[in-house]
Amino acid sequence: MSEDFELECSVREDLGKGASRRLRRLDGSIPAVLYGGKKDPVSLTIAHKDIAKATENEAFFSHIITLNIDSKKEPAVIKALQRHPAKPFILHADFQRVDMKQEIQVKVPIHFINEDKCVGVKLQGGSIRHTLNEIEIVCLPKDLPEFIEVDMENVELGVSVHLSDLTFPEGVRSVALSVGEESDLNVASVQQPRGGAEEEEAAAEEGEAAEGEAPAEGDGDSGGEESSGDGDDA
Repeated sequence: MSEDFELECSVREDLGKGASRRLRRLDGSIPAVLYGGKKDPVSLTIAHKDIAKATENEAFFSHIITLNIDSKKEPAVIKALQRHPAKPFILHADFQRVDMKQEIQVKVPIHFINEDKCVGVKLQGGSIRHTLNEIEIVCLPKDLPEFIEVDMENVELGVSVHLSDLTFPEGVRSVALSVGEESDLNVASVQQPRGGAEEEEAAAEEGEAAEGEAPAEGDGDSGGEESSGDGDDA
């Protein structure tokens, strides 16, 4: 892991919705909670500018974060982040304690690579559809990857990439795959673009049907309107 994330925190004694609103409005801070392990949950206060800056980096969500709580350091991972529905504000954060000797279950982002070289796109006219943008994994904290790569270069039209097709770093396991083959989720696929072959095929079928309908005697004008209209409008 190439990034180190530390957040200065303080223990929050004043609890409740009213206290949280005052915290955000007057102190420029947000309420947070740290839970997990064999310790009791702890209510925290974090400066909004600090956590807002940290969350601008995608790696923040798949890293061990050091919470400096007064004079103690607590390793943790971010488990939930509540944002304002209309404004660029973070309202609340949930952190889970990390034991460096115990496996953790977290979600990490997917990075799709070589999409510009994808066979199904460049040579076969398809388009790439992403089904997942993150993967839930289990690993020791020291093995936690920033992201999982999915190489799309050799994926052909009509082919899907599943979890079982991915290469996970050593010590990292997919939560879904540990359940069984029925949970081998689709990650991405190369599909025919809408308005492509399917619509062309449908149009061809309609044209063939129209050509096969001979107009009744004396109804030539009517028959011309119902056909595909090739050259009759000139």
